[in-house]
Amino acid sequence: MGRNYNEIQNQWKALTKECGVDIVVIDMPLLDTRLHKDLIGTFISDIVLQILSFVAQNERENIRKRQAEGIIAARTRGVQFGRPIKKPPENFGVLIKEWEKGNITIDQILEQTGLKEATFYRRLREYRLIKNKG
Repeated sequence: MGRNYNEIQNQWKALTKECGVDIVVIDMPLLDTRLHKDLIGTFISDIVLQILSFVAQNERENIRKRQAEGIIAARTRGVQFGRPIKKPPENFGVLIKEWEKGNITIDQILEQTGLKEATFYRRLREYRLIKNKG
């Protein structure tokens, strides 16, 4: 129903009170709103939902903490996240000059370097930035 306590409570209230929907949780008869529609039945199902909502949010926060701790531990061990960086070959500058002169096509460069077209243009921009600075 939601990812945090307030969201779950708001969804429950909107469905049961505002829309008049009955909710049946098959393995939790205490949350079956079709049955005891009196004050005690409503009270019990609201309390059970509050407890479950609290547990759900608490577990979600614990998962996030453990995940953050795991990422920090992995980074301290030197683990790299994301895709590996595909570097251009040593003769990349020569290939660019030949391409700019029209002696070779982009397809030939891609075949020789093993780069995808988007990666080629990204490396081309980087190459030109470095070239202009130096």
